[in-house]
Amino acid sequence: MIKFFLMVNKQGQTRLSRYYEHIEIHKRTMLEAEVIKNCLSRSKDQCSFIEYKDFKLVYRQYAALFVVVGINETENEMAVYELIHNFVEVLDKYFSRVVSETLNLL
Repeated sequence: MIKFFLMVNKQGQTRLSRYYEHIEIHKRTMLEAEVIKNCLSRSKDQCSFIEYKDFKLVYRQYAALFVVVGINETENEMAVYELIHNFVEVLDKYFSRVVSETLNLL
């Protein structure tokens, strides 16, 4: 099950967040800061799956944009990794001037 969905830039600023479980606002802020720090500190050679506390993080980088999804332990990481890519492709169809530049840099 997906717990949350984040889109973050390289400066660590959250551009989009969606939570599928209730988390208090101040805990969300702390969670986002820790998750962003974990993802931004990794190199491109490292795996895009991170075990974090009681869930897993699946992230994908598109130029200066990181898409991070928090999932439970039983969810398939590769399926979520592909979901992220499909989501970005849909954004590219609707907002071609916004997202296509990041897709072309891959």
